Amino acid sequence: MKTFRMDRTAFKAQTAAEASNHAPYYREMSWKERLHVAFYLNSIAFNFSLDNPPKMDKTKFKAVSRV
Repeated sequence: MKTFRMDRTAFKAQTAAEASNHAPYYREMSWKERLHVAFYLNSIAFNFSLDNPPKMDKTKFKAVSRV
């Protein structure tokens, strides 16, 4: 899996409004690329490895028939 690194040499002076406008960048990505970015950001936020994501605890949910 690809490792992301911050490019500290890339810098552009911007206003706060310009800096917060991420939509055009992500619109150019495919839905698969955007999903990968979301998965990567979740792994950072919830501190888990991309190679070993946490499993869902299925004991907390149950299916009930509505018939």
